[in-house]
Amino acid sequence: MKKILLLATGGTIASKPTAAGGLAPAITSEELLSFVPELAKLCEIDAVQLFSLDSTNVGPEQWQQLVHAIRQNYDAYDGFVIAHGTDTMAYTAAALSYMIQNSAKPVVLTGSQKSIYNRDTDARNNLYRAFVYAVSEGAWGVQLVFDNKVILGTRARKTRTRSFDAFSSIDYPETAVFRDTRLIPFLRRPADLPPVQFYEQLDPAVFVLRLVPGMRADIIPLLAPHYRALVLESFGVGGLPGGEQGEMFAELRRWCDSGRLAVFTTQVPHEGCDLAVYEVGRAVGELPGVLEAHDMTPEAVAVKLMWALGQTQDRAEVMRLFETPVEVDII
Repeated sequence: MKKILLLATGGTIASKPTAAGGLAPAITSEELLSFVPELAKLCEIDAVQLFSLDSTNVGPEQWQQLVHAIRQNYDAYDGFVIAHGTDTMAYTAAALSYMIQNSAKPVVLTGSQKSIYNRDTDARNNLYRAFVYAVSEGAWGVQLVFDNKVILGTRARKTRTRSFDAFSSIDYPETAVFRDTRLIPFLRRPADLPPVQFYEQLDPAVFVLRLVPGMRADIIPLLAPHYRALVLESFGVGGLPGGEQGEMFAELRRWCDSGRLAVFTTQVPHEGCDLAVYEVGRAVGELPGVLEAHDMTPEAVAVKLMWALGQTQDRAEVMRLFETPVEVDII
């Protein structure tokens, strides 16, 4: 029988109503397991309450705690399940994909849209299926299990705020699906994986700027004292208002000349960006320090930058790390 470590972090799945009328994490890791007694027949489980937070409050510090806990216990367990809130679960899935690379053991995130404390919700099904995937042959790497789908950590996005089918795999096949309780794998563990590699350093000095028509260029120099990298969510396949002669271009040139990075992505949910298509993007793409996100998810873009910036102060090396595909983040 396989041995799995449950890391509980709070989130809706572990929430109860408060006196004020809202929901807040209150259910412990051991209590979570008590709601799904069938798990005892599936595998041996140890449980740790790593922290208890609404996932809105989960960020780089908590990602480092998760990686540290998994690294410390990696040899003792066959896999890991993380109970997590849904709002930032895709960010955490992406972060763990960069911070735990080449893992032959599964690191599975799950959560729910309704608390496990309620009678009829998605919580028990999601938690049970996360463990089913974690103990399955061929399971590997960072995956997100939700509403009968298994999604690679770098391709997951929350696409619905209330529905049980809250997460989608963006521009990439799902790793597996469930038909009732039967797991049907589509993508199996890659052959000849290199040894697992852990990273615990991050630099969160990344700002995401969503462009809107009429935005003033003077926002960019205001960010310079605080951030090393700027992600610009542009229109369509990518470009900058005003093109090469515009104020935005002049400020972005100054940003890059100061040794900082700028990454272009798109506001469109699917198919990615390509600065070479239009004149408003071509000249921008030629500036030193400008990168393209291609078809990466917005969550993966921001977190990969934090990871790359955490490894080195050298801009060229950060650019190399960002452009190197990791866990199918760039197709």
